[in-house]
Amino acid sequence: MDAAHRRTGCPKRMVFGPCGGVRDEGRCEVAEHACVFLDDPAPPWTAPMPALAPPRPGSLLDRARTRPVVLTDLTVTPYDPTSLRRVVEVLAPVSDGLLVGEHANRPDFPPTFVAAEVLDAGGRPWTTLACRDRNRVVLEQELAGLAAVGVDGVLCVTGDARGPGVRPGVTQVFDLDGTRLAALAAAAGLTVAVPESPATPPVPRRPARVADKQRAGAQVCVLNHVRTPAEVAVFVAAARRAGATLPFVAAVAVYTDERSARVLQRFPGLHVDDAAVEQVLAAPDPRAAGIAVAVAEARALLTVPGVVGVNLSGLASDGGEDAGARVKAEVAAAIGEAGEIGEVG
Repeated sequence: MDAAHRRTGCPKRMVFGPCGGVRDEGRCEVAEHACVFLDDPAPPWTAPMPALAPPRPGSLLDRARTRPVVLTDLTVTPYDPTSLRRVVEVLAPVSDGLLVGEHANRPDFPPTFVAAEVLDAGGRPWTTLACRDRNRVVLEQELAGLAAVGVDGVLCVTGDARGPGVRPGVTQVFDLDGTRLAALAAAAGLTVAVPESPATPPVPRRPARVADKQRAGAQVCVLNHVRTPAEVAVFVAAARRAGATLPFVAAVAVYTDERSARVLQRFPGLHVDDAAVEQVLAAPDPRAAGIAVAVAEARALLTVPGVVGVNLSGLASDGGEDAGARVKAEVAAAIGEAGEIGEVG
């Protein structure tokens, strides 16, 4: 669907909304009014489903056919290839994929450049591509570049909006939304992941969004944080009833101190176990406690039918990118003890 179908009143100019940033009370992530998709649902995806190639041998989705997989957030110092290489060298041996984020408050090198650097350092990149800062032509260029360098997959997102005071005066584009970007990525021959926020309004309509995104070309759904594995199980079952057959990767909150915990708690669309947070922060050794809580959450999520892997998500530590990488590597290694998670090959 083209620009004529964009929803009036949506600051992100979405057709296939809502985004994952709707506030718990139903307020728009950006504007001081209710999300415009709450009372008037988005249209269904009706374009023909693209032909999808099977997962490449050794890819994350190929590995997920036989054992649980770990997709680890790649948090590095922006515009610093040396930092990127150090973090990849820590995480790649214990991760099946490295999720390269794209954050409104942490701009970095272009996605294709970062993906090439991750590959060169020995990692398997899953690259987040957001619609916030790029028009359709630039998105198409990035998709072509990501396909050319050989990323393992691309996570297609609408993108979180910049908050007040973050790069004031810089425009936010939103030519496309995540669902339409997923269709472009699939047409470019890429393996496509999409996000979904199970606990974010409108909760009853979120499962059907997964089915729509699959029809657009998605091959895996990466779920945002929810408070309990039971909520994930309810959501995945509802998505199956709505027609989604793709596998799910569920988010695990990784935090070991005040800052890394509060960042997750404050982010729109994310819901973490607040009691577990306070338990970790009050522990004599918050680092060890945070790792233990993350490992336990991961193992519980991996028992949910339809969940083939976990996404280790968060800063993990206020000690910097290298310290955070070491925490996530310990979590991944502990999960992998039972799952034969190993080096990129």
